[in-house]
Amino acid sequence: MNQIIYQPIGTIHSPFTSLESMPIQPPAARGFKGHVIVADEYVPALADLDGFSHIYLLYHLHLSTTYDLKVIPFLDDQQRGLFATRAPRRPNPIGLSLVQLLKISGNTLEIANPDIVDGTPLLDIKPYVAEMEAAEDYKIGWLSKYIDQLKEKRSDKRFK
Repeated sequence: MNQIIYQPIGTIHSPFTSLESMPIQPPAARGFKGHVIVADEYVPALADLDGFSHIYLLYHLHLSTTYDLKVIPFLDDQQRGLFATRAPRRPNPIGLSLVQLLKISGNTLEIANPDIVDGTPLLDIKPYVAEMEAAEDYKIGWLSKYIDQLKEKRSDKRFK
């Protein structure tokens, strides 16, 4: 297989300076704010983004150095297949978070609900459009048993 190389387009900043005690998904990060610094060369790409209330941030999980094909996810106590989880240690350590876009000033995006460690390299930004995202008749597998714990659950050392 060919090697794929990405270059960061910016840096994500949040109040979370370590993996321990960090929210594990955006709903658990409600009330927290952060910001994204986009490299100057990409500022023209931010045109028209201010009309969107929410954006996806795609980023490199730079603290992830290894992975296992079976993991015990944060919301469970039994081993699951990696691809049936949202665990951060992955073969290609790419993260995805839906955050609220509060304001754009030059190359800075003010955001709310970041479940991302401070200093994370940003790979891409995409606008959230509910009509394009909503799935009907969806199932959430093993997570259905634990989903009510999502907002209280925090990261720990298991994926360090």
